[in-house]
Formats: sequence, structure tokens, C-alpha cells
Amino acid sequence: MAKKKRYIPLSKPSISKDEIEEVIDSLRSGWITTGPKVKRFEENFKRYIKCKDAISVNSGTSALHLAYQAIGLKEGDEVITTSMTFVATINMLVKLGVKPVFVDIEGETLNIDVEKIEEKITDKTKAIIPVHFAGRPVRLDKIYKIARRYKLKVIEDAAHAVGSEYKGRKIGAVGDVTCFSFHPMKNITTGEGGMVTTNNKRVAKIVRLLRFHGISKEAWARYTREGLPFYEVVDCGYKYNMMDIQAALGIHQLKKLDEFNQKRYELASLYNKHLKDIEEVILPPLECEYGKHSWHLYIICLKIENLDINRDQFIIELKKKHIGCGIHYNAVHLQPYYQKLGFKRGELPITEYYSDRIISLPLFPTINKKEVNFVTKAIKDIIQIHRR
Repeated sequence: MAKKKRYIPLSKPSISKDEIEEVIDSLRSGWITTGPKVKRFEENFKRYIKCKDAISVNSGTSALHLAYQAIGLKEGDEVITTSMTFVATINMLVKLGVKPVFVDIEGETLNIDVEKIEEKITDKTKAIIPVHFAGRPVRLDKIYKIARRYKLKVIEDAAHAVGSEYKGRKIGAVGDVTCFSFHPMKNITTGEGGMVTTNNKRVAKIVRLLRFHGISKEAWARYTREGLPFYEVVDCGYKYNMMDIQAALGIHQLKKLDEFNQKRYELASLYNKHLKDIEEVILPPLECEYGKHSWHLYIICLKIENLDINRDQFIIELKKKHIGCGIHYNAVHLQPYYQKLGFKRGELPITEYYSDRIISLPLFPTINKKEVNFVTKAIKDIIQIHRR
């Protein structure tokens, strides 16, 4: 019988004995939902980022939703952002009745083009939402300078950027409010989960209140031996709290984050080394002149005009070779729902060029050099066959 080829997934969480034992400890303790481990994870995260407040939630999407409300976004407002992001960034705006105003991206970095932000500002603009794409920090100095000039808030979508740095400071420590994700694909995971970091006491208070039904006192404080069960609902909130069994993972994942990110950088370097001479591929710049890239994703761009197959067909060829891959992202303004809202192809030419051509390759700390070599050889072979 022929030996079955191993499948190389796009991503795989790195879970060790430490995380498993901490989760078991939570299960045995009888405290499964929000409790002391969540508090511990928040404190550890706050110290790592070096911010004043870190508030955990049950997803990165929840973090965005609460952050948008905490800075006061409301129906009729406009927000400047990028279409090269996961739809959660935009969906949560639309749910609040806020209009997303898209700015085109920089080629290669896939980050919002900060030089094009000011031309999109109107008297309805209330905030700027940059996305630290794939873990590469956006040029924050320029964004915050614009924000101060026009009295705008900044919400940083750092779903990809845990551990990234901008000019020596961790993403999440710099500005108004930052949102992180701990989905299983991310650099660290809590299964599902997210975090809001801020240096603004008012923002922190609102996020903490809204994440659990607008109740003024957290459950774990009410139901401990010393606590009293009295509470008041002072706002209309949500069920967005993180559980202790999630935080149990996060406590140990956070300790390993810098090690994970260093490994990701080494793997990205290896990819670039093997693919640098292929004319049909645009590679991500390895270095970041103003910060540290966390390498959440490694994304190549195919010059499909030089091939006789398109991006989607290329992905099918990779899958035939047992290689997992992803698309990050099909631009939001090109999605059917947003087309119905009036967004059209042709508005963001650089975003659209990359949206039609990008492929995310396998990248996670436990992938080895042999597997990277296998992936890059497969890419070269497919290109060789389909080169015009």
C-alpha cells in the first residue's frame, strides 16, 4: 500500500503540556467561566504590552464591537479604514450604522496607505481604523498626527499583531484603543478570545461594563467566599466575557509569544530565500524599518498576468500537492453584501490587484524547514508548468 502523503496545514496552534494542565486545573476547580484565571491573563497581558488596561473578551470581533461603542461611534458617523481586512472590522461598523470609508493600500505591505487618508476626511469622520496587516505595524506616527489635527479617534485592529512593535513600543501601548484576537490561527490562542487594550480610563470602564450585560460588578467578585451577590445593570451590554478555561491557555501561550514570533520570522526568511528569484511572485518585505513584524501570515502575490492560470486555480494545484493555504483577504468592498451597499470594483485599484492575487502559505512555529522546502518547490513546479 502506498504511503499517504502528509498534509501541511495553513496553520496549527502550538499547545503544550503547560496549557493542558492549566485547563485541567480550571475544570477541577469548579470555576470554568470568567474568574481568577481571566484576571491573571489580563494582568499578564497588560504587563507584556505595557498599557494601563487590558480587558479580555470572547473574540476579536467582540473587542472591535465594544471599542467602537466605547469611543462613541454612532449611526451616521463615518470611519476611515481599509478594505484589505477580515469582514469583522467592517461588519461591526455597519451594525452600528457607521459608514466605512475605504482608503487604498500600499503595495507589498498591504497596509493602509497613510498618505491617502486626509483626502477622505469629511465633517462626518469620527475615527481612523488602521489594520496591522499580517502583523506588520502601520505607520502610526502619521496616523496619530492626522487624528490629532482633525480631532479623530484611532482604533487599531491588531488581530494579526500580538507581539508586533512600533518604534520600540508594543502594538497596543501606543494610542487610544487597540483590539487583539486569540483565534486558533493567531500567534497565540485561547481557543476563541480577544483583548482590548487602552490607556484611557473611560474607554476601559465602558468596555468592561458592556462585555457582560452592563452589570456593574463582575460575577467572579460576587460569588467568591468573600463576595456578595448584589449587582445593578447600569447599561445595556452583551455576553462577551472570556472564560477561565480560555484564559488558562492564554496564560501559558503569552509566555511563549516572543519565541513563537521569532520562529515565524525565521520561517518567513526561509520562504523569502527560496522564492526570491521567481519573477512571477511578489514577496512580502522581510524587514520593517520602523518596528517589529509578528509574521502572523506569510503572503505571496502571484503575477497572474504572467501565468495561464488564476490565483484560485493555483490554490487548487497546491491542494493537490497536500499543501494548505488561505486567502487573506478577498477585499471587503468586493464581497456580495458590500456590493449591495453600493461599493464597486474600480474604487481601490491596489487593494483589488492584491485581492485577486494573494495566497497565504503555511506558517506556524512547528512547521519545519523540510516542509517549507516542500511548499516552495511545489510553487516553483506549478509556476514552471503554467508560465506564459
